[in-house]
Amino acid sequence: MKTSYCECPTCPTRRKTIEVNVGGIPMGGHNPIRVQTMTTTNTLDTTASVEQCIRAANAGAEYIRLTTQGVREASNLANIAHELRSKGYNIPLIADVHFNPAAALEAAKHAQKVRINPGNFVAHKMPQNGTSYTAEEMANEQQRIAEKLLPLIAICQQHGTAIRLGVNHGSLSERMMLLHGDTPQGMVESAMEYLRIFQQHNFHSVVVSMKSSSTRTMVQAVRLLATTMADEQMAYPLHLGVTEAGDGEDGRIKSAVGIGALLADGLGDTIRVSLTEPPEAEIPVAQELAALYSQRQALVFPKIEQLPYNPYSYSRRFTYQWNGLVGGNCPPVVVELLDNEQPSEQADVYLSADERNDDTSTFRLKTLDEAMGGSEGVFVLIHHSDLLYPETVEWLQSAMDRVLVLSSKSTNSYIEQRAAFALLHEHDIQLPVIIHRHYDKLSLPTMQLRAAAEIGPLLLNGLGDGVMLTASNFSNHERCATALAIMQAAQVRLSKPEYIACPGCGRTLYDLPSTLQRVRAATSHLKGLKIGVMGCIVNGPGEMADANYGYVGAARGRISLYRGKTLVKANLPEAEAVDELVELIKANGDWVEP
Repeated sequence: MKTSYCECPTCPTRRKTIEVNVGGIPMGGHNPIRVQTMTTTNTLDTTASVEQCIRAANAGAEYIRLTTQGVREASNLANIAHELRSKGYNIPLIADVHFNPAAALEAAKHAQKVRINPGNFVAHKMPQNGTSYTAEEMANEQQRIAEKLLPLIAICQQHGTAIRLGVNHGSLSERMMLLHGDTPQGMVESAMEYLRIFQQHNFHSVVVSMKSSSTRTMVQAVRLLATTMADEQMAYPLHLGVTEAGDGEDGRIKSAVGIGALLADGLGDTIRVSLTEPPEAEIPVAQELAALYSQRQALVFPKIEQLPYNPYSYSRRFTYQWNGLVGGNCPPVVVELLDNEQPSEQADVYLSADERNDDTSTFRLKTLDEAMGGSEGVFVLIHHSDLLYPETVEWLQSAMDRVLVLSSKSTNSYIEQRAAFALLHEHDIQLPVIIHRHYDKLSLPTMQLRAAAEIGPLLLNGLGDGVMLTASNFSNHERCATALAIMQAAQVRLSKPEYIACPGCGRTLYDLPSTLQRVRAATSHLKGLKIGVMGCIVNGPGEMADANYGYVGAARGRISLYRGKTLVKANLPEAEAVDELVELIKANGDWVEP
């Protein structure tokens, strides 16, 4: 499928955008990818906010966002900025606004950028017939948006303040939900309404984000936004992030899958990795992802004109099914290349580079030369370059009972392996494919981050029937666990619960990191269940919309529990809330004993 968000799928270059100045540190244009974070302090607490900003700045943050839920918080940004400057820190501050245009107007006087959410910046009227808007009603709604935006534009122009349109999948307006449903299209149109107003009034200091706790939704929405903006001659910079990613290695892997899929195609001008951890912990992850794509190897091979998948919706590549285990409708498998260690019980298929006649459960991995030479074997190791030879293509077209192990040694392996899938598609080769990547001389966190950023996007695109990671300095268990975590983050195979947990901010009403650990300790055995752990009601019920159950801060020391989007128990004492969550899960038949 042709695309206008990426000029060349085999040789992607950075998307061309206008430059937007944010407090003297511009983004977009020819500037490097910027990294940022958000405080978790009360914005009225100047000392705590300044101390946290300094820790984040020392870690390498280039922008810092603070919640400004009211005019008082917005006004206090002036005090925070003054204290930071007095200590030698001139880092730009970003105000985060929901529901409150008055807070945005005040924040624009003191912050270097103001984030507004199109989903809740203006309260919309539902259509008179309750189902569809007339042309007049649509015009009236858009006029109401303009009336709220024009004063903000005027103050931003006066003070040199930028605006971020931050669209959240879980907080689309009722009008957008009615018009487009809970879809990437709805997210994009939510932003485009505002962007057209900015264009009409010659205001271009604008950055846009499309965020979701679903990597699939987030990636599709950003791609569609870039395409839609290009169609309307807009080139605003993009802010990337997977919201409510959680903590630890799962949060890092999930962020890398979503952000990596976009950076690989040249999309993205600033990154925020949303972890349920201190803000400074997010910065090294964002820096590593930005560096991974700024240092990628230039590849030289035939250009592909069409992608082998639809980049705006998910469908899995059609393949033959082998042995009821790999390909077809089977979930992607974890493949382990055996060495001298004890095999991991997490693997689904075991391969060996040599014959193991005493082990009928292990299959021999053949080289392409061995297989084409008549050597028996199902699993065949291939590279992109092999698919450029007509004799190889012809042999693969006639090889019905094979599984390909597609490997890459390139530092730009995602692009190379995607090009290989495109060649398989072009030649109508429908054999299952295991994605293989070898990592060496890396720390475990770096290996996990790179594997997620390189392999996860292929799975997001519906490419690949399994994953095989090899590395000399990691155990079989570590490699297989990483492969499963990548599959879970790419939403192609669930092997454990998924925790949709926000990173926290000044609106958070309890200690998020410790609470997430307590919820995980009680529910970590509930395979496939999605549980939201959210700091407050501003984003909570919306952003955890995909969750089966939700644990949301309602007031200081009080928690509300949700089943899906439905409030079930309100204002529970925090000390009882985790036990009540377990009881709720049991009452609805989703509990299994550990």
